[in-house]
Amino acid sequence: MNAFRTRRRLRFHFWLSEEAAVLTEAIIVVPFVTVFAAGILEFGNLFWERMQIDAGLRDAGRYLSRCRPESGTFEPTCDRATARTIAFYGTQSPADGAKPRVPGWEDPGDIVILPVENADGTVDISSGDTITVSTSHLYETSPLFALLGIEDITISASHEERYMGW
Repeated sequence: MNAFRTRRRLRFHFWLSEEAAVLTEAIIVVPFVTVFAAGILEFGNLFWERMQIDAGLRDAGRYLSRCRPESGTFEPTCDRATARTIAFYGTQSPADGAKPRVPGWEDPGDIVILPVENADGTVDISSGDTITVSTSHLYETSPLFALLGIEDITISASHEERYMGW
């Protein structure tokens, strides 16, 4: 009988105690705050990747806009493959095993450069024309997005630069 009264008194004391209220509030709030903080970090990473892609496309566009065409073609030292490498790695000559600017960016060939080359390899471009560099990248999401039911996110970006030549 004594054990029963003691348990009953402790249970009653627990429900009236303020410590129990704080514990209950913490149990309810902490999961929401954790998911909210993880979401902020995930969206921050998404925007960082977009900024890195924009910077790469801008660098490639600037590189191509200053190329001197030789009879309608880019000089051998100034070509589209080099522009793609600059956009992808951030440098004209990456080291062996270099990582791309953006984790998960698969292939520099995904970068589209306009105007398109003619069949003979020449490019019809004159001063004042624009060069457009664009790409699409599938963002590698965390399990948080799947938990929230958010579909795959594709980052599409482009950059236009007026052709100036040398």
